[in-house]
Amino acid sequence: MIGKSVTIRGEVSGNEDLVMDGDIEGTISLPENSLTIGPNARVAADIKVRNLVVYGRLKGTLHVSGRVDLRHSAVVEGDIFGGRLSIEENAQLKGKVELSGAPERQVEVMPPVAHHTETHAGQKPLILESQS
Repeated sequence: MIGKSVTIRGEVSGNEDLVMDGDIEGTISLPENSLTIGPNARVAADIKVRNLVVYGRLKGTLHVSGRVDLRHSAVVEGDIFGGRLSIEENAQLKGKVELSGAPERQVEVMPPVAHHTETHAGQKPLILESQS
């Protein structure tokens, strides 16, 4: 773990999972491992990881072979190249997203959760097919 008072300028690489809550500028390379950007983090870096979870601020190009999770407090500016993407409500994303996957892969988009007492029992998810 890299704490919120730590600032790094340069290259970070390794062979284990990493949690960052500080400031970093440069590159992060953990191609076989996971990276978590904590809520206090401010990261300006090109990133290459297996899985990425973002709670803080991130600017850069992201190459993620597995899953990208943008949590509710995430602010991401940059292009995402990954396998899967999950974005929680209130997360912010500005950039291009390219997801790889099988040509017959389908994406389900569920309707928003109702914030009142009515139920929508007959409501069905919207199914989008990839154009591969």
